Amino acid sequence: MPHLPDFPWDSLVPVAERARANGLIDLSVGSPVDPTPDVVRDALARATDAHGYPLTSGSAALRDAVVAWAARRGAPDLRAAEVLPTIGSKEFVAGLPLWLGLGPSDTVVHPAVAYPTYAVGAALVGAIALAEDDPAAWPDSTRLVWLNSPGNPDGAVLDVPALRAAIGRARELGAVIANDECYADFGWDDPWSTGPTPGVLDPRVTDGDRRGVLAVHSLSKRSNLAGYRAGFVTGCAETIARVLAVRKHLGLIPPAPVQHAMIAALADDEHVSRQRERYRARRSVLAPALERAGFRIDRSEAGLYLWASRAGEDAWQAAYSLADLGLLVAPGTFYGDRGAHHVRVALTASDDDVAEAARRLRASPSVSPLASSSNGSGSESSGTTVVPAAT
Repeated sequence: MPHLPDFPWDSLVPVAERARANGLIDLSVGSPVDPTPDVVRDALARATDAHGYPLTSGSAALRDAVVAWAARRGAPDLRAAEVLPTIGSKEFVAGLPLWLGLGPSDTVVHPAVAYPTYAVGAALVGAIALAEDDPAAWPDSTRLVWLNSPGNPDGAVLDVPALRAAIGRARELGAVIANDECYADFGWDDPWSTGPTPGVLDPRVTDGDRRGVLAVHSLSKRSNLAGYRAGFVTGCAETIARVLAVRKHLGLIPPAPVQHAMIAALADDEHVSRQRERYRARRSVLAPALERAGFRIDRSEAGLYLWASRAGEDAWQAAYSLADLGLLVAPGTFYGDRGAHHVRVALTASDDDVAEAARRLRASPSVSPLASSSNGSGSESSGTTVVPAAT
């Protein structure tokens, strides 16, 4: 039985209770609240006669839809053999070390501030999980590298030179490298504000050579399909074939109606543009209100979160302070030691809730006293680059 870390959200229960006592507005989890687009729902309804088993590799129509979508996104020569649908993206992130045959002598690299499932996947196979952003520091034992651009929780974006450097180092090590690109449609600051952020399969990154390179995508955020569990991976045909062979044995297959819905979602860019503007508007309300309450917004140039810090408070103290306003956020410690002085604030609440959260923040003292209940030291924030609050 592998030793797994405690599920971080369980530790948030006391904070949630305090927030609930003060009129809960949940800004902690990035679960979409806006409707699933009609074009997707209609496609799902038309496909409910699903009497036969679907293909683990995905239907030909779905793979073609991903290829066409990728061409619009800057990967014009993708082939159907370089596409694999997944049951959302989290199961793929957690399972990839196992499916690649990694074990205790191998290292899985992930971002220094990171979604915890990268480390969980390493733990499942007894591999070493290394939180390290500098490719030069990746050890010879590295067999899998996870990038996450735009990042969860900090919204950081890797530009083309940074992606090229990461791929170059991974190839020196003989490692598979995968970029979790689930937030790529939501860029806020220039140069990411007018189109998707750079993908790891962009020809400027790979020079057309996709060996050992994967891009992981989800429709949960871009299309409000979190409940559908709809994702896919693209890239190295050899690596995808290895993973597909294992998934066939395990029966890891997106349901046929969901595959039909994915085709509709991938073919329609308009609903994604509308959703992006919803999040842009919420960000423009929430970010300056946090700043008015004494927070600094760090990074956050893309994605669905604000990575915020306030002098004099560690992550848990800030979370409790905000809970006194009824606002529930995620302590940065959920995402590694380097998040100890930050909180993650989600943009995925309704317009009304975001407006009310901003009202409460503006009415609060600019710097709150330290909360009496906390798990941290209260040391000064050590944040990174300050970015504009709104675009």
